[in-house]
Amino acid sequence: MNNWIDILDVSDIPRQGARVVRHGMVDVAVFRTADDAVFALEDRCPHKGGPLSQGIVHGRRVACPMHNWNVALDTGCALAPDEGCARALPVRVEAGRVWLDVGAIEAAAA
Repeated sequence: MNNWIDILDVSDIPRQGARVVRHGMVDVAVFRTADDAVFALEDRCPHKGGPLSQGIVHGRRVACPMHNWNVALDTGCALAPDEGCARALPVRVEAGRVWLDVGAIEAAAA
């Protein structure tokens, strides 16, 4: 079930950076690329749970700050040779506002 909530303005996220929003017990890293694409991942590296929001965004990837694993922002999956995925969450931008589908978070918690 979709349950979209307005979480912040795109300009609140630095280009090639991230902001963290919390929904329930889940921290969500919302990333903005250099070309203004926006992605949302659970803020946990699939390797050791490091905060992806503190990683370096390059292209459509983020490098985990703990062990430099590269994670695709669109899927949340680590790039080979590493394996595993952070949960990717549906996000959209409308009129400069970022919307997050928290239904995906709630469904996983149920």
